[in-house]
Amino acid sequence: MIGIDTNVLVRYLAQDDPDQTRIATEFIEKKCSETDPAFINHIVLCETVWILERLYDVKKSLIAEILEKILNTEQFKIHMVDIVWRALQEFKLKNKVDFADCLLSQINTENGCRETVTFDKAAAETSGYNLL
Repeated sequence: MIGIDTNVLVRYLAQDDPDQTRIATEFIEKKCSETDPAFINHIVLCETVWILERLYDVKKSLIAEILEKILNTEQFKIHMVDIVWRALQEFKLKNKVDFADCLLSQINTENGCRETVTFDKAAAETSGYNLL
């Protein structure tokens, strides 16, 4: 298994740089498989969402679809995938909440936190958070 960085995943998704897109696509589609997947950790997922939102102006509903496809792609192994699925479900339900906030809450809950305290009013709408 080989880990991939955010820029490789974004090039694969965005298909916007001819050289890097070709290299990323070739790597993911020819070198990664169900038996030897590319590893994607939580930081890469959060950075990817941020880039898609901020730099590519992708709408939240499409980002949710993209995340779902990533989670279902056999060439990818996602770190603690069950937690990511729960975060994605919450992300889809709450309008103003960031994916990173949903994932953070799910990770904290999984690790025994009764709650996660925050000053972020939007994040506080997510299960597991409490507004200070």
